[in-house]
Amino acid sequence: MNKRKTAVILMSISAFLYGTRYISASIFGSNVNSWNEELFHNMLSYIGPEPLKWSKYALILGIIYLVWAEVEEQLEKKRTKIQHKD
Repeated sequence: MNKRKTAVILMSISAFLYGTRYISASIFGSNVNSWNEELFHNMLSYIGPEPLKWSKYALILGIIYLVWAEVEEQLEKKRTKIQHKD
């Protein structure tokens, strides 16, 4: 698998985990009759910070892979230009 595909997969996992946190909190509080911001924040605290933490890790790693792929491609283009000039 190339680095760009890996980057896209990691960024997709990041978005999934980020959304899962909020959906889980919503499902957790689905029996509540009245909603407010404080109640929703309390539900998010019950879910915990792990999905958000892993989402950030996946996003950072995805960005690193994407940058790595771009830098590698630019270096390869420069190498081929140098080889064609000789």
